[in-house]
Amino acid sequence: MTISASPRLFVTGATGQLGRLVIDALLRQVPADSIVAGVRSPDSEAARGLQAQGVALRHFDYDRPETLEAALRGIDRLLLISSSEIGRRVVQHRNVIDAAERAGIGLIAYTSLLHAETSPLALAEEHRQTEAALKASGIPYVLLRNGWYTENYTASIPSALAHGVFLGSAGEGRIASAARADYAKAAAAVLTGESHAGQVYELAGDEAYTLTAFAEAVSAAAGTAVAYRNLAEADFKAVLVGAGLPEAFAALLADSDAGAARGALDETGGQLSRLIGRSTTSYRSTIAEALARG
Repeated sequence: MTISASPRLFVTGATGQLGRLVIDALLRQVPADSIVAGVRSPDSEAARGLQAQGVALRHFDYDRPETLEAALRGIDRLLLISSSEIGRRVVQHRNVIDAAERAGIGLIAYTSLLHAETSPLALAEEHRQTEAALKASGIPYVLLRNGWYTENYTASIPSALAHGVFLGSAGEGRIASAARADYAKAAAAVLTGESHAGQVYELAGDEAYTLTAFAEAVSAAAGTAVAYRNLAEADFKAVLVGAGLPEAFAALLADSDAGAARGALDETGGQLSRLIGRSTTSYRSTIAEALARG
């Protein structure tokens, strides 16, 4: 149920890929003056774009605790989008949680990882620690355990088309991904709705696929033959490093694919589609959109 009198809503990381989409989704549901965007660089072009839509800006830097409590004053509900700085997330998230406690925030929604408690992915540990910090804080919270974004794979389409192969180490593991905008819509629904406190949502796409099927869909959409080539985790990591990715990031991507081979990115509960009130965006649609953008 959507409330009639909008509370003051705060979105962290508001100029990031997910944050911008959450703001867009909120603007379709509540007045712009009820939304506050937490941004690291208020003078950036992206931040000014949000301001032009009527959204208030507040300086909000996970690494600078002195910016956090002041930014959260007068806020009712907070969406804590997990930091992109892997390896530093736990301290950064605790800074936000501590500031939210001091500011009297009524609800924190946190973007965690699918099946964080049991996930074999290396990414999961920082999410587990953040979830524990939320539980210890005493602040009412909602866990949005996001599965994989389909865009994580469509980013590799140009290389796949250039070489005729889509590389990975997921074997025949099934991946229930969804478009990033679907997860953003779910976060907006939780922020603007009622009766979500205490809920743990395992969020994933309605349709799971293998990377073999994904490569076949790319081939069909592009009219160019692309085959999936499965590599050992270490070999996939080496390819990513050779392509210029930092070693730590390449290791996490390869680890995530290997986790997918063990079922870590599959989920059949349908909680994401129920939250957003429609079927999730198919991976074929996201592939088509990526190709259309070039």
